[in-house]
Amino acid sequence: MRITFVIPKDDLAGGIRVVSIYAERLTRRGHDVVVVVPADNRPSLPTKIRSFMAGRGWPKVSGPGPSYFSSHPTRLLKLDCARPVTEADVPDADVIVATWWETAEWISQFAPSKGKKVYFIQHHEVFAHLPIERARKTYRLPFKKVVISRWLQDIMRDQYGDRDVALIPNSVDTRQFFSEPRLKQSVPSVGFVYSRVEFKGADVILEALSKVRQEAPQLRVLAFGAELPVPERPLPAWVEFKYRPAQDEMRKIYSSCDVWLCGSRSEGFYLPMLEAMACRCPVVSTKVGGPIDNIEDGTNGYLANIEDAAALAARTLQVLRLNELDWETMSQAALSTAEKYTWDDATDSLEIVFRQLCQ
Repeated sequence: MRITFVIPKDDLAGGIRVVSIYAERLTRRGHDVVVVVPADNRPSLPTKIRSFMAGRGWPKVSGPGPSYFSSHPTRLLKLDCARPVTEADVPDADVIVATWWETAEWISQFAPSKGKKVYFIQHHEVFAHLPIERARKTYRLPFKKVVISRWLQDIMRDQYGDRDVALIPNSVDTRQFFSEPRLKQSVPSVGFVYSRVEFKGADVILEALSKVRQEAPQLRVLAFGAELPVPERPLPAWVEFKYRPAQDEMRKIYSSCDVWLCGSRSEGFYLPMLEAMACRCPVVSTKVGGPIDNIEDGTNGYLANIEDAAALAARTLQVLRLNELDWETMSQAALSTAEKYTWDDATDSLEIVFRQLCQ
């Protein structure tokens, strides 16, 4: 099949990573896959001034940043400037896939020759910083929708009246993320992903960890992220932070933790959950996207209500206070969760959706 993915940007966002995984696997299966993306958006003068006034300095304009498509077998077509992708920018194809609400707007008027239209939905993009009604309108487009969690499947049915939505959850590459059988850490250790984005809940996580440290003052806290901490969302001195660690270093961070913590207010999936589980780390999370589908209380981790820092702290302490044997049992259950479903399984399902559309 000829398959085109249209992405909004080429950066280290988790959603772009998932698209790159599918594009690579489909390419290696013999499909003609193209990924189309606008050029990097240079900051405008008002953006530069706001950054300077906020104490973050004058933004530097640099060349292309890190990309999941580096050394990638899939063709990446990057436009010559930051503008919407047009029909003339994409090749004729059997299937064309929107991966973000704006890309769905772009391809909605494309001719049939550009491919059957698919909307790969990795989050419900109705946030205050976005044009919400425009985003909502894209979910009503007559595209074949593919979602990554039951939460998103329910939203497409209940809010947009679409009952024919394919659910294809994310997986994890256990060749990249793995750990030998291990014991609890000699010093209680918890990890999380730092993000400046409000719905990622860094403030909720830090509030929960402050409560945990009151009960376990020796607690070690590790974090990594694709963004550096900023004054308006700082990290305390007791957090060991790694900026954009390599895959192998991420694996070592996961493997150094007794608990992985997610405090998000909203997630389409939350891929670090499975990465941590593949490294034999139980996960404590708020009730969002993928964690709802994958975490079984008391078996491979715990769930807590959204914005409930006290409950997150209590569940984290429950895991940290397990005896060695019970923690090993939970650790093994986390690994089993990560191993039960592969990216090959997910790619099989996506191929089926594409082939059915083409038929």
